[in-house]
Amino acid sequence: MPAAPDASLQHTAETLLPLLYPELRRLAHRSRWRVSAGETLQTTALVHEAFLKLRGSDGFNDRQHFMRAAALAMRHILVNLARSAASERHGAQAAHLPLDDDTDLPQLPPAAAQQLVEVDDALERLRALSPRWADVVECRFFGGYSDEETAAALGLSDRTVRRDWLKARAWLRVALSDAAVGS
Repeated sequence: MPAAPDASLQHTAETLLPLLYPELRRLAHRSRWRVSAGETLQTTALVHEAFLKLRGSDGFNDRQHFMRAAALAMRHILVNLARSAASERHGAQAAHLPLDDDTDLPQLPPAAAQQLVEVDDALERLRALSPRWADVVECRFFGGYSDEETAAALGLSDRTVRRDWLKARAWLRVALSDAAVGS
């Protein structure tokens, strides 16, 4: 594993990407798997899209800061893809015709897209209730972090992360079941 960047310096995405690329690929692979993206969005493409989102940032304090930002960028990419796939306005129910032979836009399966949109909406409601719980869910669900990695990324104890994860999952379970009943 490459040496971690010096925590006393601000690092750019350009300097951190080569150092953390294998870890970013693992993160992207877990994120794709969790949202059932399948082969529609390749791991490498997700890493590169996240890098493009992070490239203009002012800088990152350390590895955890960069990885957390990358996990959040990947979440936004996947949710935007899901919203696009589920949206009537974008022709989700219409037959898709390629613009040319080179066009290969990723598509999430409709059920996975709808579920991801519902999780994202519920997560935003959870953020209004408890920003820390929402941060824990982002790290655990979208980032695929362990309790220990989440604790390090958020500056919390492992025990606090475990407790928040249990509470947030219970809250999300109720919120998602209420959303399913309401539809």
